[in-house]
Amino acid sequence: MAKVLKFGGTSMANADSIAKVADIVKSDPDAKYVVVSAPGKRAKGDVKVTDLLINFYGALEADKKAVFEKVKNRFEDIIAGLGLNLDLSSDYKEIYESALEGASYDYVISRGEYLSAKVLAEYIGYNFFDAASIIKFDEKGAFDAELTNELASNALYNLSDVVIPGFYGSNDKNYIKTFSRGGSDVSGAIIARAINASIYENWTDVNGFLVCDPRIVEDSRVIDMLTFRELRELSYMGASVLHPESVFPVREAGIPINIRNTFAPSAPGTMIVPVEGLISGKYRRAKRIVTGIAGKKDFIGIYIERQMMNGEVGFCKMLLDILYRHHISLEHMPTGIDTLTLIIDPVSTNETSIQAAIDDIISEAQPNHIEVTRNLALLAVVGHGMSRSMGTATRVFKCLSDAKVNIRMIDQGSSEMNIIIAVENSDYEKASRAIYEEFEK
Repeated sequence: MAKVLKFGGTSMANADSIAKVADIVKSDPDAKYVVVSAPGKRAKGDVKVTDLLINFYGALEADKKAVFEKVKNRFEDIIAGLGLNLDLSSDYKEIYESALEGASYDYVISRGEYLSAKVLAEYIGYNFFDAASIIKFDEKGAFDAELTNELASNALYNLSDVVIPGFYGSNDKNYIKTFSRGGSDVSGAIIARAINASIYENWTDVNGFLVCDPRIVEDSRVIDMLTFRELRELSYMGASVLHPESVFPVREAGIPINIRNTFAPSAPGTMIVPVEGLISGKYRRAKRIVTGIAGKKDFIGIYIERQMMNGEVGFCKMLLDILYRHHISLEHMPTGIDTLTLIIDPVSTNETSIQAAIDDIISEAQPNHIEVTRNLALLAVVGHGMSRSMGTATRVFKCLSDAKVNIRMIDQGSSEMNIIIAVENSDYEKASRAIYEEFEK
């Protein structure tokens, strides 16, 4: 069966990396569909092509030509480095003139993927196929999964050896619409579902998902296999190898994802598989209690104490209504009989809204006590093996105690697949290392 291979910005950054991409594609007879990102950074301090296009869109008309020259030069350097006889002058002209005539932001910033796909298609002898004709968004800008799957399945059914730009599609008026940054991962998953691929290979610049952030644990082990559910938990808490929305198309179709490294193609990477396949024995992995550890800093905890809270119908709803009214997303809400804590991420809101919500909680909920704690870090310990292993939580709490880390909150999901712990920001790295060492020893 055919495979879909998606190559990220680092893989498409320059002629040398694209030559490696070509070797990977040509060495695999099943690599029939390739999805690409715009060229990324060539080295530390460099600028991604998408960021150059953002600058181009926002530049004053008098400055646009100079800014766009940087975009052209990136692609011309790649074309020359690959020894291609490829003329993109008409494409450059169309992009530049469209921007001057008021083309949309989404159109302009998507052109990096568009040109990147044209270059790779020419280099490996594949056909270029524009994603705008098959990836669709509705009139409100929401991705239309079912229409996209129907269009993509029909269009690609009798095609192979194609390169498709990632990151964008078009809306009901055929105007270009993009996913959020990193959305080429989503594009690859969409194509994989549409052609019922045997596997979706996502090629990047790392060997796969790591058990723990390598900035904290330098020699962290690569996870050989994790399930879609484990991936969602880890991605939500900051593990960012793969765009979190890319899970949905392939999970629905039962198609596994393989994270691979363009610059170390012999490394097996990380397999991401349906949980049903792991349970049934279709996929096998080393038996480990904890699959991964991930987290984020700077959360706010609003601790609320009210006597007889458990007997007051609608109390939690009242609090959630207050957060909704102030456009504040709730991250977690661990509860006791007379207490609960609202954990919120200030990144998704602002200080004025948070203070207004606190004032409304005091006025409407009339708590006996309210306390606001800032600078909290949330740490998620994730793994299907946790639900089948007695004493896992005990080990987590003991290793943190031994490391002199004070736990501010504990929240265990109903699936028993994760334990979320709140600690002080200053203890986050120490806590991560302690848990990693406890379960990897």
